[in-house]
Amino acid sequence: MEANKTVLQMKYARIVNLFAKESGMTLEDALSFFYNSTTYELISEGVADLHCRSDEYLADELMLEYKEKENSE
Repeated sequence: MEANKTVLQMKYARIVNLFAKESGMTLEDALSFFYNSTTYELISEGVADLHCRSDEYLADELMLEYKEKENSE
């Protein structure tokens, strides 16, 4: 199933806002991380209908990905 592009853009904005608050990043840095993340790639490709998950769930997934990246550096 494909989600409406406008609805997805609004969802992305909410996810980035939650992620920025949780990580302490600026919105600009959070947005950059988001658009370069595996989480974004999976959502935008419609994998497992991730776009249907809550914003909080997806922000948590993004945070897990961020922590994993931080630990590997």
